[in-house]
This record gives sequence, C-alpha cells and structure tokens, in this order.
Amino acid sequence: MLDKEDLRTLVAQVLDVDVDEVTDDAKFVDDLEVDSLMALEVVVVLEKKYGIKLPESELKQIVTLQSAYELLRGKVDAPRAA
Repeated sequence: MLDKEDLRTLVAQVLDVDVDEVTDDAKFVDDLEVDSLMALEVVVVLEKKYGIKLPESELKQIVTLQSAYELLRGKVDAPRAA
C-alpha cells in the first residue's frame, strides 16, 4: 500500500529539503527549484522503492507530490487489485 507521508519523506530526502516544504500542491520546479537532474533522481528512487517502471511519457505528469502520489498509486496498487 502506498503511503503519502512515506512518499513525502522520501521526496524531501532526495531533494534535500524540509518535509514541511513538500506540500501536496507545491510544484517541484517552481516552488522547490527542482532541476532536470534532481527530477530524474526522484524518479529513479521511486522506481527502486516501489518496484515499478515509469515510462518517459508519464514523467511530465509528476509536477507535485499529489500528482506523483496519484500516478504511483495507480501503478503500485493496480497489480494487487487484478
């Protein structure tokens, strides 16, 4: 099961920011100053932690913690539902 607070903590660690800064609607690029290299690092960590593969076409959808959570929830919880 995907836990949003675990995801928030993980993203904060990768970005080296305070957990309080990673709000549900904080935009990674605009608000947290995430560059393309940091974004790639986040994706790699998420893929490893949750055992999934995120196609490049879906990476553009990850702009906030909430959007990352929704995308991951569909990937992580889908196999169990089937």
